[in-house]
Amino acid sequence: MVSKAEIVIIGGGISGCAIAYNLAKKGMKNIVLLEKEYISSGATGRCGAGIRQQWATEMNCQVAKLSREFFETAEEKLGYDHDIEFKQKGYLILAATEEEDVQSKKNVALQNSLGIDSRYISLEDARELVPILNTKDFISATFCKDDGHLNPWHTTLAFAKASERLGVKIYTHTEVKGIDHKNGEIFGVETNRGYIQTNQVVNAAGGHAQVIGDMVGIELPVYSERHQILVTEPVAPILDPMIISFSKDIYCQQVPHGAFIMGRGGENEPRDLRNTCSWDFLEKMTETALSILPNLKKTRVLRQWSGMYNISPDKQPIYGDVPGMKGFFLAVGFSGHGFMFGPATGLLMAEFILGEKTTLPIDKLHITRFEKGELMWEASVV
Repeated sequence: MVSKAEIVIIGGGISGCAIAYNLAKKGMKNIVLLEKEYISSGATGRCGAGIRQQWATEMNCQVAKLSREFFETAEEKLGYDHDIEFKQKGYLILAATEEEDVQSKKNVALQNSLGIDSRYISLEDARELVPILNTKDFISATFCKDDGHLNPWHTTLAFAKASERLGVKIYTHTEVKGIDHKNGEIFGVETNRGYIQTNQVVNAAGGHAQVIGDMVGIELPVYSERHQILVTEPVAPILDPMIISFSKDIYCQQVPHGAFIMGRGGENEPRDLRNTCSWDFLEKMTETALSILPNLKKTRVLRQWSGMYNISPDKQPIYGDVPGMKGFFLAVGFSGHGFMFGPATGLLMAEFILGEKTTLPIDKLHITRFEKGELMWEASVV
């Protein structure tokens, strides 16, 4: 392992790999990425991997749109010789309450103003998109044909391999034990495999972001919460768009090889970094799924797992540096959107670290927004 680096990125999910790729592409040398297990072993590899531009805040819409545009040609841009399985068949958001219906109309107006081709549709239109959909509990829906989902493992591996070809050193099974700092400056990173001298560190540690923050004495305004997910046996294609309902706490998709993947959070989910599973999730998840897609009644569940949502107070990411700790950068608090924001996160953070003008103005996503009371609440989150 190298003993000195220009910058050390902590976290081998899509955020860390995309930041490393963009920094290297822009010419930075001596970049090190550390992952305590293996690439995509954390929140990235455990997520539902939906890609949607249908958000309630301008920043999330813009960041998602920038990422979607990258995903459409990601294999070519990253020189990846496998299929990242981008199923771009749209995203159907179901409104079950009057409040959601009102919010849906506001969201579509915002999204259209930003060049996102979403639309407010009737339940009849929704059934045309998904003939097996049971709409009895819903009022309306919104749909964006450019949204979809893809394979988080292949996508992140594509970024990692492209990064390595540009000279990035990726060390898996390498755990960060501490960050050497004094008087607001960083001097190095201590790992279970040795010490790396550096003056710059990126915290892209996903569910463990607050643990890394503690290492430099900074209490980040985030927390990590368990979310659970399951996969079924493969069946014949019957669902094109990804489906989501905020009030029913479900997202659901059918991946290209035929399996259904669906997940949810919950008010009682633990916040202690455990990646365990519960019977309660399995019962409630299947009950909700069958109320919306009753045709799945005889489809068997193969397995379930869990991952971490690293959640910020306004459900939007935190980008940028940290006042009082020179050379410490944050790409945290994605609140469940980290994978779909990955390409934009990589580009925007690389631009910020290098002192360039960012492609999107990210000052509103800086950590200081919480002290200033300038939060921008994102309502469209499962």
